[in-house]
Amino acid sequence: MKKYIFYIFLILFQSISIAQITDYELGAKLNRGYYQQTGFFDLSDPEAVNIKVAVWGFVRYPGKYIVPTYTTVLDLLSFAGGPSDAADLEDLRIYRTNEDGTQQLLKINYNDIMWESELELRTRRVPSLEAGDILVITGEPRLYARDKVSIWLSILSALISLTILVLNIVRN
Repeated sequence: MKKYIFYIFLILFQSISIAQITDYELGAKLNRGYYQQTGFFDLSDPEAVNIKVAVWGFVRYPGKYIVPTYTTVLDLLSFAGGPSDAADLEDLRIYRTNEDGTQQLLKINYNDIMWESELELRTRRVPSLEAGDILVITGEPRLYARDKVSIWLSILSALISLTILVLNIVRN
């Protein structure tokens, strides 16, 4: 008798869990919208010509982007969630492949982007984005106090474990 009750409970539980799974699409939030699960972002404008570019490095949302041609480097950096705290803002790089197959590296400074209107009076200009450009935000990961404490605690725990192991081997 108990066996039959168990089987009935099992069948009811499976039917409830299956019904819950099929109510939602993969990646859907319970409230509005979807989770972004890929590195592909479509920010295109249906009224304009759009280009494909990529943002890699020390930004919040690295990946490939479809953006309008009037998008600036600052806009693209904003779309990518902005630079992280470990980013080197004096060394932003745009990798570009020209039509003849040659590759070009354009280095720019974040201050040049921020004060572009004042730079027009001088010879330096901030380059505009072209199709296929790759914006790379360089940087180095920074260790904070909690990271350093975590590293030292893991080293200390490994040494304590080794000491206990050696003491147990010596006693036996």
